Amino acid sequence: MKEIEFFVDGLPAPQGSKRHVGRGVMIEASKKVGPWRAAVERAVALLAFEPFDGPVGVEVIFYLPKPKTVKRDLPTVPPDLDKLLRGVFDALTIASVWTDDAIVIETSTYKFYEVGRPGAYVRIYELELTKIQKLILWARDLLAKF
Repeated sequence: MKEIEFFVDGLPAPQGSKRHVGRGVMIEASKKVGPWRAAVERAVALLAFEPFDGPVGVEVIFYLPKPKTVKRDLPTVPPDLDKLLRGVFDALTIASVWTDDAIVIETSTYKFYEVGRPGAYVRIYELELTKIQKLILWARDLLAKF
């Protein structure tokens, strides 16, 4: 089974809305997403691999800085996981890990307060045909219940 894994050093940034700046030009609303996507691209550039072209799964664990005044153990506040993941997926597309993130059919994503340094652990793995077939059957069985 083909897979790659790597750690991205840097401050994870959500990729959310874009804003219109005139003449049909749209830019990211967050100034932090550009440096974060560049960090993801740099981490991938250190790897030797063939781009993924079939169904894949992705695991991502985001390590966020814990503000000094925060007492809670888990980051149950923004940034949202889906927006963090969007930034990583777009960077992986730009870095030619895949031609389109539409090939991702399985994800596991978490966010925690950092224990050493901010960043993200990323693992991308090719899904074996038997697992895909089991997922299809499971999805059909689940749909039949409703």
